[in-house]
Formats: sequence, structure tokens, C-alpha cells
Amino acid sequence: MVARTLLLIICALPLATLASEKRIAEADFPSSLKVSGEELVMRNASVLEYLFVDVYSAALLTPPGQPLENPITPGQPLHLELYYYRDIDRDDVIKAAWVALGRQYEQATLAQLRPKVDALHDTFTDISAGDRYALTLDSDHALSLKYNDEEIFSSEDSELARTYVGIWLKENGLSDDLREKLTANP
Repeated sequence: MVARTLLLIICALPLATLASEKRIAEADFPSSLKVSGEELVMRNASVLEYLFVDVYSAALLTPPGQPLENPITPGQPLHLELYYYRDIDRDDVIKAAWVALGRQYEQATLAQLRPKVDALHDTFTDISAGDRYALTLDSDHALSLKYNDEEIFSSEDSELARTYVGIWLKENGLSDDLREKLTANP
């Protein structure tokens, strides 16, 4: 019985990989783009699942030679794009962001960040399947947030930029599994 279960799991793994590849293809992420005059290329993409349901795909674009262990490197631009497969209420998105930030920062730091993060969150709307958010940090780590290709928020505050993109790219964020896949060196 154990051998049969293991065989089923081993046989299902390629199917799960194929399903993820199809989802990422559906997201149609850019293979490259220019930020601060520098070419960024697709480094990795992955699907975030929650309770066996695909929620969104995420793609990370950085300069080609940049090590990915810590992609939030001063002086280096990056682009993180999310493509959603499900409708999500804006309040749920904001709550999830604060939960992740609460795991990453001390309460005193969160208190200092709260007004900046709240200003960014004020631009959020409910998400529908097919929507996309893109967070771009330029070489000075100024932040541009786009919703369906329209800029809805920008800030020259590099601390806010690094903090917010860190929700996906730092330890103890929304999903360590997603972070590990996005920051894996090929």
C-alpha cells in the first residue's frame, strides 16, 4: 500500500509541474524590460497555491548577472509581477500584507512604516481573475506600483520600496516556498 501511494505521488509530480507551466504561460509575463536604462530579464516565475487552489503567478525580473539570494540589492533595479487567477477582496490582500510584515518586522518598526504602507494600500481595489499588479524598484529603489499596466502609486522612499517588495522576496513573507522558487539560482 505504501509503495502504491509513493508511486502515485511520483507519477503526479510531472503533472503538477506541467500545470504550473501552463499557468505561468497564461500569465504572459515579459521576458525582459528596461528599468533605469538597465535591461532586466525574467529570472524565475512560480505559482502560489493556497489549499490546492492556484491564487496567482509571480515573476521576478532582475539584471542578468545579479545573484538571486537577495534580489533586493541597493543600486540594483528589479521588477516583481503578479497575475491573479481568483477574485480577491482588497481587505484580504491588505490583511495578508500586514500579517507578512508582522512576521518580518518588530512592532516599533511597523509603527514607523504604517503611514507609508497605508498610503500604498489606499490605492488597492478588489482583484478580479486576470488582473495583475507589478512592483518595480529602480536603481535608486524608488517604487512604482502598477495595476493592470496603469501606475497607481509611486514613491521615492527606498525603505518603503524594499519593505513592500520584501513581502514576497524576504524570509517570513507571504510564502517562503514562493520566495525560494523566485530566488533560486538556475
